[in-house]
Amino acid sequence: MKQVTIIKQDGTAEAFDVEKLRRSLRRSGASDTATQEVIVKIEAELKDGMTTDVIYKHAFKHLEDVERPVAAKYSLKRAILALGPSGYPFENFIAEILKAKGYKDVKVGTMVQGECVEHEVDILAEIKGKKIGAEIKFHNKLSIASDLKVALYVHSRFEDIRKKEQKDGKELISEDWLITNTRFSKNAIKYSKCVGMKLISWNYPKGEGLQDMIDETGIHPITALTTLTSAQKVKLMGKGIVLCRNLENNEDTLKSIGLKGQKLEDIMKESQGLCKV
Repeated sequence: MKQVTIIKQDGTAEAFDVEKLRRSLRRSGASDTATQEVIVKIEAELKDGMTTDVIYKHAFKHLEDVERPVAAKYSLKRAILALGPSGYPFENFIAEILKAKGYKDVKVGTMVQGECVEHEVDILAEIKGKKIGAEIKFHNKLSIASDLKVALYVHSRFEDIRKKEQKDGKELISEDWLITNTRFSKNAIKYSKCVGMKLISWNYPKGEGLQDMIDETGIHPITALTTLTSAQKVKLMGKGIVLCRNLENNEDTLKSIGLKGQKLEDIMKESQGLCKV
């Protein structure tokens, strides 16, 4: 196959790497047979200048035809984008992941008094004596990165809280975290390393990013389900249903938004399959 140049999310160009596609499909749980089928079809469709987004959509469609639950997991990164636009469901999604990882006293949206002003801390949690304070930055486009300005702003908020803690002689937060669903700029990473603030993005730190946390816990958002329409997903999130596993033994909620019969069965089947992938 001749070399084909594709366009990444950030607008830069690179040579298409079939092994990247293969790893992505296999990580989603696709079988060797399904993986090879998708690769053959994608290679036949490739053109110079094709974007990674178009390649993803084609791969997703082909995968959906052969292994629907796997296709749902393959779409996970984009499914998280659909948790917006407010970002509130994403905060709850992260909170559920932390609970599944063993964190205790997980709270979302807590007001905490700083030395100068009061701050809303997106997530508070505790594990093995460590008290975590996390700022959650949700972006609705994969091309958007949390940059140095975001890291500076978040760190300054936690510093204000820390000054108040020191003055009062009590510790509420011992570790500062900044979590995003996309990526961080190089300077944001450099600065955060310098000040000791933990960053978590889709694939950072290596082996400990958001994607790894989802793989480890099996926590998946309902927005990953291909059997639900966008409107149905919004209705369910409005009823507090954010996770696929929330649908287990919860057919009444699905029926309350007009789902029934074969459609209902298909949704439950896909949800159960995704939780097992």
